[in-house]
Amino acid sequence: MIRHIVLVKLPAATPAAEIAALFSRLDGLRAHLPGMLRFHAGANVSPEGLARGFTHVVTVDFADAAARDAYLVDPAHKAAGARLVAAAQGGIDGLAVVDFDIGG
Repeated sequence: MIRHIVLVKLPAATPAAEIAALFSRLDGLRAHLPGMLRFHAGANVSPEGLARGFTHVVTVDFADAAARDAYLVDPAHKAAGARLVAAAQGGIDGLAVVDFDIGG
């Protein structure tokens, strides 16, 4: 199983409804990507002070690397991702993405 993690820097003025719509659009991809198993997103609530400006996080669990790879090239994902990049502070510089194998 692959866990895909996206850290996002959203401007403080970003309306909550816009943030919810961004995440809902990404979560909606599960309807047509069978290997996309779980989706979680929300605001950073860590008290450690180490977020380096990242305000939100998205995690997506995929059945395997092939399912993750299908997600990456999916046109609906590319459109939703482009909206997230456009909303992020600094565009693409406002995102960090890492994946790791969690077994399973």
